[in-house]
Amino acid sequence: MEHVINALYLAGKLKEVPTPGHEAFGELFYYLSLTVPRLSGAEDILPVTVSERLLEGRSLAPGDALAVEGQVRTYNKVVDGVGRLLITAFAQHVMDVDPQRNPNVLQLVGTLCKPPAYRTTPFGREIADLMLAINRSYGKSDYIPCITWGRSARFASHLGVSDQVRLTGRLQSRIYQKQLDDGTVVEKVAYEVSVGQIEQVTQPKAEARF
Repeated sequence: MEHVINALYLAGKLKEVPTPGHEAFGELFYYLSLTVPRLSGAEDILPVTVSERLLEGRSLAPGDALAVEGQVRTYNKVVDGVGRLLITAFAQHVMDVDPQRNPNVLQLVGTLCKPPAYRTTPFGREIADLMLAINRSYGKSDYIPCITWGRSARFASHLGVSDQVRLTGRLQSRIYQKQLDDGTVVEKVAYEVSVGQIEQVTQPKAEARF
């Protein structure tokens, strides 16, 4: 069975000045948002967590171009009395933008921890939602929501819990509306991996591509 993989590259423009976040092992981590372009011309606004050590010597202002390499990380946090899964790009390297590189690309190898949720839209588009578990150090795991489309969704619909998969795609933001108990509708943002290619590690020949 293949080792887990969690590798991410993002390049875009800083939306605002980095703000101090949390401390871990005596090291301060900052939170920032990167505006990352899509091929369609739309943009994703993505959260990034970065160590103060990696920002040394950089004077950052909104609109500055920045690239990071790292991993997709998730953690649970209670917000308004409700537990939520929060997602961030955890930077392990900070660098200047390389215009020759895809500005949003990731590779993941992990294990499905929930049955795929397959559905068809009113317009006939096939979609499958996946939850991928990826282990990391100190007994922790990241639980990463992924969405697949078309033939990839059909392929994913036949997978089951504990199947290990390898996928490539991009991290995306998605705005949706949620109706509260009092009838109020609020706008929220979800973050997920949009899958471009997926295969089952234990069956190398089974592969789906766009």
